[in-house]
Amino acid sequence: MAKKSAPEQKLVHYRILIQGVVQGVGFRPFVYNLARSWGVKGSVLNSSRGVIIEAEGKEENVANFINKLKENPPSLAVISDFQLRKEPLLGYAAFDILSSRPGTEIDALVPPDVGTCPACVKELFDPLDRHYAYPFTNCTNCGPRFTIINEIPYDRPKTSMASFGMCAACAREYHKPGDRRFHAQPVACPECGPQLELVGCNGERLGGKDNWLEQCWNLLQAGKILAIKSLGGFHLTCNANNPAAIAALRRRKGRDAKPFAVMCRDTAAVQKYCEASENEIKLLTSPQAPIVILRKKFLPEQNSWGLPEDLAPGLKTLGVMLPYTPLHHLLFSGPFEALVMTSGNYSTLPLVKDNRCALSELGRIADCFLWHNRDIINRCDDSLTQVIDGETHIFRRSRGYVPHPVTVSCAKDAPVILGVGGEMKNSFCLLKKNQAFFSAYIGEIDSLEGEKNLFNSLLNFQKLIGVVPEIVAYDAHPDYASARVARKIPARSYVAVQHHHAHLASCLAENGEGRLEAIGVILDGTGYGTDGHLWGFEILTGSDEDFLRHFHLAYVPLPGGEMAIRQTWRSAVGYLVTFLGEAGKKHADSVFKDKVSPIELNIVTKMAETGFNAPLSSGCGRLFDAVSALLGICLESTYEGQAAVELGEAVMESAADVGVCPYPYDIAGEEIRPGPMIAGIIADRLAGEPVELISARFHMTIVSMIVDAVERVSAATGLRKVVFSGGVWQNRFLFRAAKEVLGARGFKVLYHRQVPANDGGIALGQVMIAHRRWLEKCV
Repeated sequence: MAKKSAPEQKLVHYRILIQGVVQGVGFRPFVYNLARSWGVKGSVLNSSRGVIIEAEGKEENVANFINKLKENPPSLAVISDFQLRKEPLLGYAAFDILSSRPGTEIDALVPPDVGTCPACVKELFDPLDRHYAYPFTNCTNCGPRFTIINEIPYDRPKTSMASFGMCAACAREYHKPGDRRFHAQPVACPECGPQLELVGCNGERLGGKDNWLEQCWNLLQAGKILAIKSLGGFHLTCNANNPAAIAALRRRKGRDAKPFAVMCRDTAAVQKYCEASENEIKLLTSPQAPIVILRKKFLPEQNSWGLPEDLAPGLKTLGVMLPYTPLHHLLFSGPFEALVMTSGNYSTLPLVKDNRCALSELGRIADCFLWHNRDIINRCDDSLTQVIDGETHIFRRSRGYVPHPVTVSCAKDAPVILGVGGEMKNSFCLLKKNQAFFSAYIGEIDSLEGEKNLFNSLLNFQKLIGVVPEIVAYDAHPDYASARVARKIPARSYVAVQHHHAHLASCLAENGEGRLEAIGVILDGTGYGTDGHLWGFEILTGSDEDFLRHFHLAYVPLPGGEMAIRQTWRSAVGYLVTFLGEAGKKHADSVFKDKVSPIELNIVTKMAETGFNAPLSSGCGRLFDAVSALLGICLESTYEGQAAVELGEAVMESAADVGVCPYPYDIAGEEIRPGPMIAGIIADRLAGEPVELISARFHMTIVSMIVDAVERVSAATGLRKVVFSGGVWQNRFLFRAAKEVLGARGFKVLYHRQVPANDGGIALGQVMIAHRRWLEKCV
């Protein structure tokens, strides 16, 4: 009897829409090869909504194809939505990659820029490879994305590579299914791609593709400063082992003490100069390739730090990154282990990204310029990160992370909402459906240049994600430029948001708990309070709906207002006069007599006593400033947070292990009164106690204040979740100590990881609060 043949599998056809970061990450080539391996016919294309796949074939094969799509997408892809719809059979004969389809509705996500992959680095140094020594080589796994794109869908004609036609060899790679450069939009080689040029300060040509590298090495060895056009803007570069070059860069850039970022040749060079854990190395070598804050390594044989102290004056840490473009890798193929790679701008001005602007804006800083003819569409500074207890904390969210959105909970029919962000460390945020899109780092916006940068970046972002804001949220400070800027943006309505409420809501939203009430410990320098004073050490309860203030640091006058933020000794005088009276005035005379003119000291003391031109502040940052000045660590801040950072780094190494005793303090009503602590610090200082011990005791006192206040609020409200937000939480010692103590007492601590704790993250809180207010009006 003849055997029955297996029943013929029925054919099926599905249309698949995949949304998320699925363009510019090799997704179409991946789909093409996967379909062929499973015998699936149909097509794949990029659209403004995402990647659209037509999949037709035997039912089992199509099912396996769909499962693999979900389970094993390309490493750089992030799938946010996967929609499946059964369709009639169309009888496809093959599987093809079709031309992209534009549309009016944009749901596709633009991918971030990606550091050079190992395969491209290998080719870069292979004399037999046609990409040898080419500073713009890339593939589907690496290279520029966000910084070169004009609009979605992500295709070469919509990028700054549009003007570079592919040569025959590049076209073959681009169209070959098995090639690593299959449909890599920025694909290029020395024959058809962008080219470098070395020019002098007047734009005169000094070198080109055949000799630029050796000339750059010679210039850097001679102590010169180069302005190098990188991925998202210009870097200012000099030899990181040349103190004279570093000093010249500081002088010309107007950057007295703010740390410079350093790029090291490889992980071996990083570990020569810094302590780096396994997680820190992993972060350094990740596709995002951010700056990572590492502890400097002391070299006993040299009785010094491995790199010049002037790279990060007064600090035990250093911001370090690895080469993330082929150009960087080539620079480090010569005599250097470490180069300064700081943002290409004069202090407080936006990062320079265009060749024509570089000569005029950086001509007084750089000796020469290394630039290229590929335009940077979207300005994007380096991201800044730190690893704490094995977790990445982002201090500046920019290259490598932007424009990847943060997923939040909101109404499906919610309007598009813009959060303008803060005055300093500005980044704006656009809320579209359940995705919060942060801009690249903008910086300060209280200048015409900063304001123009914000508007240009906003227009580009709106185009990329296909939105126009209907509601604009902004900081409630009446004197902030951000409020003025917000009103210039056309919208249906405008929402003013209290600064510390925005911090609380930002952290809650990031942790998926926006509508749930929690205790907020918001520590920063300055934020406009509802009582008209300057807040900054706030124990709140609330959600994205509203907040209530329970405790705060006692108010102190800031003699001279903004001047007291720069001249930290003024804050110290304010604390001494407020809490110690006549004894405090005498101590101020004793401590500052050799550092400040007697006339100025007397005027500032009178201002603190009378309140004349001395706004009241409860800022934690100002308390750090005052203690830093009292200990002689930093009497004048040349960059934001300098005194607090240096005080934080002065903490005794073993403080967390030996059980350092906090100073006393009082809580009276809603006020946390630090007078006994100030008196204790003075007594320890006069007794000759080490600054490292006093700093540790101060930090543990802040922890004690926080825990005390949180437990009182919890007892009254029953809340057991605590939110940490505000720039002071970037203090590693304070964060770890407070988190450990509160955790041991049964509290669940929520904190930032995807979004900065500083003002770079408040735009998320602004949009979530505005969303909640819109929702309440609609219900």
